[in-house]
Amino acid sequence: MPKLSHSHVIGIMSGTSLDGVDLAYCHFKQLDGKWEYDVIKAETVKYPDNLSQKLSQAMEMTALDLAFLDNELGRFIAQSVNAFMGNFKDEVELIASHGHTVFHQPELGLTTQIGNGSVIAALTGKDTVFDFRTTDVALGGQGAPLVPIGDELLFGVYDLCLNLGGISNLSYRHYGQRKAFDISPCNIALNHLAQQLGHSYDADGNIAKQGQINHTLLQKLNQLEYYQRQDHKSLGREWIDRHFLPLLTQSGISIEEQLRTVCEHIAEQIASVCNTTNGHTLLITGGGAHNRFLIDLIRQKFQGKVIIPDQGTIDFKEAIIFAFLGVLRANGINNCLSSVTGARYDSCGGILALGNKKNGIISKL
Repeated sequence: MPKLSHSHVIGIMSGTSLDGVDLAYCHFKQLDGKWEYDVIKAETVKYPDNLSQKLSQAMEMTALDLAFLDNELGRFIAQSVNAFMGNFKDEVELIASHGHTVFHQPELGLTTQIGNGSVIAALTGKDTVFDFRTTDVALGGQGAPLVPIGDELLFGVYDLCLNLGGISNLSYRHYGQRKAFDISPCNIALNHLAQQLGHSYDADGNIAKQGQINHTLLQKLNQLEYYQRQDHKSLGREWIDRHFLPLLTQSGISIEEQLRTVCEHIAEQIASVCNTTNGHTLLITGGGAHNRFLIDLIRQKFQGKVIIPDQGTIDFKEAIIFAFLGVLRANGINNCLSSVTGARYDSCGGILALGNKKNGIISKL
């Protein structure tokens, strides 16, 4: 392979949990055909309350207000990156930003991530890759999950890779192909319930631990149509708001019972999928990996070994992989797998906005 360009990259992930943006500055290299990476610096930047509030209401905004929010989030990300780069600014060759997902309805050919990448490129002076999903959706795919190629090439030593973010998603190798899909709601639902008790989240699952399982609610959750579908499927906030959260509200039980029941539901859905893969090692990352109660439930139900890595990998694995996706895009290498998304073929997704350090002029390729 020719020498890599853009190998010093800042990956940026804004998840559905609305807690902020994760930034990871990484260096990638290839040795004997194998990819390696080093994380030089990683940090989470919390959203200001007013921005977090706007993001939570984005789906209901007018087109004009959403356009303004797209630019506002782009400016916030750019300012965060400029502060984050510090004395290694000259080393950074590329920014790769996932953006914040507002709409995700791939069955209708629609997926929308905001956080204007051209604004990021203009304000940082760095080449920026963004809008990773739309090419795959245009090819008939789900546009998600995107991290499996990183799981394959960077974390392939593990049989199964589970991310517990706003949504839980799984990636694994099946008969020589990488498979992946969203399993269930996760922190979106758990945080929604904890916030009704005045907490931003349920630390260590301590509130859930105090509740009892409501088997009527558990049965209704497990019977949702989404769980009967096979792979090539993904979840968006719209589905959760329309199908999942109303079942919790209509249950009429205490928040503690709802939290306990949702934890049981998440663990059951994860274990039922993982136990059919014949995988023996399950790497768990994402914010939910800090939820000890939920992890204990998964350990009880999964037939293999659960692995919780170091805190840096837990918190920044997705940002690391988006940095990697940016490297692949900048080098013209496919970064989206049709075996995962159901698209017609593999693709190299993402818009590349070129940052000009002298005058800020941006061109899109």
